[in-house]
Amino acid sequence: MMQTKLARIAEVARTRPTEKFTSLGHLINEELLEICHNEANGQKATGVDFVTKEEYGRNLEGNLKDLVVRLKRQGYHPQPVRRVYIPKPGSKVKRPLGIPAYEDKLVQAALSKILNAIYEADFLDCSYGFRPNRGTHDALKAINCVIERGRVNYIVDADIKGFFDHVDHQWLLKFVQHRIADPNIYRLIYRLLRAGVMEEGKHYATSEGTPQGGVVSPILANIYLHYVVDLWFEKVVRKKLQGEAYMVRYADDIVFCFQYENEAQHFYQTLVERLAKFNLEIAADKTKIIPFGRYAEEQSQKKGKDKPETFDFLGFTHYCGKSKEGKFRVKRKTSKKKYRGSLLKFKTWVKKSRNMPMHDLWNKASEKLRGYYQNYGLTDNSKMISNYQYEAKRILFKWLNRRSQRKSFDWEKFRLFLNKYPLPKPKIYVNIYKFRPGIVLPL
Repeated sequence: MMQTKLARIAEVARTRPTEKFTSLGHLINEELLEICHNEANGQKATGVDFVTKEEYGRNLEGNLKDLVVRLKRQGYHPQPVRRVYIPKPGSKVKRPLGIPAYEDKLVQAALSKILNAIYEADFLDCSYGFRPNRGTHDALKAINCVIERGRVNYIVDADIKGFFDHVDHQWLLKFVQHRIADPNIYRLIYRLLRAGVMEEGKHYATSEGTPQGGVVSPILANIYLHYVVDLWFEKVVRKKLQGEAYMVRYADDIVFCFQYENEAQHFYQTLVERLAKFNLEIAADKTKIIPFGRYAEEQSQKKGKDKPETFDFLGFTHYCGKSKEGKFRVKRKTSKKKYRGSLLKFKTWVKKSRNMPMHDLWNKASEKLRGYYQNYGLTDNSKMISNYQYEAKRILFKWLNRRSQRKSFDWEKFRLFLNKYPLPKPKIYVNIYKFRPGIVLPL
């Protein structure tokens, strides 16, 4: 029943692009909240009240009834999110993460379903992050397609500085009002944004930003960038250019492609101004304009460089290469940062788990390797995933020998053990030239 209602909203949004939805709050009812409860991951960290999914579910019917009553009489107030800091693999810097209370996770999940039903029809084909039936591999295929098939000679690799921390609440709410005229939804979003943060027992107000870790943050971020960047680039920027131009965005990670250098340079300046208007700024040290495409090698040689520059996008370093026939091709390999971070993460896990029963440890290690191959096993990346497997073996060899004071293996015995109990072999899972049905390419 609820899925039918959401499908109907999606259909209205698709067929009536100027329609404003005036009655949505009633959809956050016991049925939808129960669906969200059943879908919730019970292993996730708890919020400030430390209530788990299991605890909340012991009186699920009563809890959801009480929650719906509070939502209807506008008596629902989200609790502050619990801020924790998680390490960035390969870096001493820690990333802040906001963990909502379990009940607030349910409300955010229900709200996300409603917002997705409406905005999925509005979002442009150049946007890939946190959307149904789209993912990182689709974005990588799109950027590959644009550069190889289009007249692309320059890349603007843009990085927005601390995007999730600087989303302007007033602008976001104005954007939401383009499609939603229900004051209950408007009020709910406002309260979720302003719920505050609890860190080491102290409460901090949140006057800007959407906390990373919040269930509703991805869709709110997409709404914000849809109006700030996507529509602006498509409806304003491209129409003023002489040459071809494209963009591919995955959340706040964006690559812009241009035919002409002067237009790429001018766009960069207008992008800085555009973002400033909406309380955002470019991370200048992470943003660059580079020659990239079929003529990049020639341009680089004119400037005295041996080879064209590269750019990183979604964990891969993209570089100019050639096919077996000698034609220009975009190639990619795992970026150094992601490669080192993944190995450090694997090493940390092995070190922590080395005293598990050997059968369980080996199965889990195999599972992790398969997951890595599925993520990074793209066309042209065979060498890097093979290197990863080799280093993973070395890590296992080292830490299995520290399970006790006696050395378990020398390298020859470990090699024989691997022959008997082999780890998954590196495999290319994703063909960069094979597109999924339903994905419309930007070109």
